[in-house]
Amino acid sequence: MAAASTPKLFSLTSNTAIAEKISKASGIPLSKLSSKQFSDGEIMINIEESVRGFDIYVIQSTSLPVNDNLWELLIMIDACNRASANSVNVIMPYFGYARQDRIAQRREPITAKLVANMLVKAGADRILTLDLHAVQVQGFFDIPVDNLFTVPLFADHYAHKELTGSDVVVVSPKNSGIKRARSLAEYLNAPIAIIDYAQDDAQREEGYIIGEVTGKKAILIDDILNTGKTFAEAAKIVEREGASEIYAVASHGLFASGAADILEAAPIKEILVTDSVVTKERISSNVTYISASKLIGDAITRIHNHQPLSPLFTYTADSEV
Repeated sequence: MAAASTPKLFSLTSNTAIAEKISKASGIPLSKLSSKQFSDGEIMINIEESVRGFDIYVIQSTSLPVNDNLWELLIMIDACNRASANSVNVIMPYFGYARQDRIAQRREPITAKLVANMLVKAGADRILTLDLHAVQVQGFFDIPVDNLFTVPLFADHYAHKELTGSDVVVVSPKNSGIKRARSLAEYLNAPIAIIDYAQDDAQREEGYIIGEVTGKKAILIDDILNTGKTFAEAAKIVEREGASEIYAVASHGLFASGAADILEAAPIKEILVTDSVVTKERISSNVTYISASKLIGDAITRIHNHQPLSPLFTYTADSEV
């Protein structure tokens, strides 16, 4: 029987590319499993090696197809526990359903809480994720949840491009993203601006800017890029107000159908996203990927060795941790 401290790393099907990079970064080889769907959509998983007594780390983003990927993850957690794994640690580079974290209108569900309950009930012992849409989702769990931040990675990228200082302005495309914008601005020693709207139901083009963007290089920042409409409309407003160049950055590039056309038509020089999500849709030509694999791999190593994660909260691509 293997020692309880021995790790095994598994990749499910949502994002095998980042799983391979995480494996390399952590030094833990990917273990073998097979996952298939029957003709009626039911998912079948077969773990092809023993997990008895091992600490298991399972990589799965719950992105499109969201429900298939979520169920595959739940089934894998159950399979590991039934096979007597010592612990099951879930690595979710992208946590789907996190946007449904409160009741915004009458009779709405709080689906983020439901998903948290399902993961815990299935037998997860820990969650490691990347830039939750709302950090309070951590409180929906009765197990440890580690939420890593991508802003230091983005700041490192822009610093290497010399996009720092008073000639740059970090712009939140909606008032709910002020904290994220301020965090990036502090790294870049730059001011912030906010796009707001006269009414909640106002058309996007009716937005106005709080702050100064004239003659500056503007960096739009959000956590999720889905349809591209938020960035596209924000870029038009920033351009209208006199920004000299426009960049955009998001933690998770979901890229829904049609997003590429919208983003390519927008006055955005570069769109930066992490590799937390894989999409089958066409990606716009102005998108650049930056990998979060070393950040996640270092986090897995620290968790497994019972070391603090705090050094990772100011992580950069060149960090030695």
